Amino acid sequence: MAQLLILTPAANNDVLPALSLLTHRVRVIPASPEQLVRAPESDLVLLDARTNLAGIKALAQILRTTGLSVPLVLVVTEGGLTAVTPDWGVDDVILEQAGPAEIDARIRLAIGRTQTAPHSERIQTSGVVIDEASYSAKVHGKPLDLTYKEFELLRFLAAHPSRVFTREQLLSEVWGYDYFGGTRTVDVHVRRLRAKLGELESLIGTVRNVGYRFNVQDDDKVGTA
Repeated sequence: MAQLLILTPAANNDVLPALSLLTHRVRVIPASPEQLVRAPESDLVLLDARTNLAGIKALAQILRTTGLSVPLVLVVTEGGLTAVTPDWGVDDVILEQAGPAEIDARIRLAIGRTQTAPHSERIQTSGVVIDEASYSAKVHGKPLDLTYKEFELLRFLAAHPSRVFTREQLLSEVWGYDYFGGTRTVDVHVRRLRAKLGELESLIGTVRNVGYRFNVQDDDKVGTA
């Protein structure tokens, strides 16, 4: 039996009707950043995205960037499935009409994956520390205020030091195969990331007519823990 937390913008609690047939303990609170401060501990968080896809996507990204350590599962309508992309940062998706057996299986699998997953890497290089577990990054000990995609871009490049990636490769690896935006998206995020890196902006190098790479300083090495 797991402790579940449901975040929903709806006035009622019928997020997953079949959930009432299971023995899991369930707590329901409004889906807003203000409520997250007082949110009770849970083994898994369910996000109700049946009506407000854009708002719940933003909330999901906030949860990930603040270091959520439990599985994050999205509840959607069948029509809403087309809007779900990797940058939501969720671990799984459940349709609102799912039966109790499917819901229970998905809950158990999501929690099980978290409990058995290896510790996330902590990348330290060239004055930058990237902690995947808390979705945080620091430059010389000072926290960087990064969006979810900026963090993912920095993490991916730093995890492959000196390797050059084309814009198309970065779109595929960071944004996902089903992303419909153009390669200019990569350029925009690189520009913003460099601005936030400040004096270390040169860590994100441009290879003319090819793409981008993470430049490791000559006297430094990439370390993971």
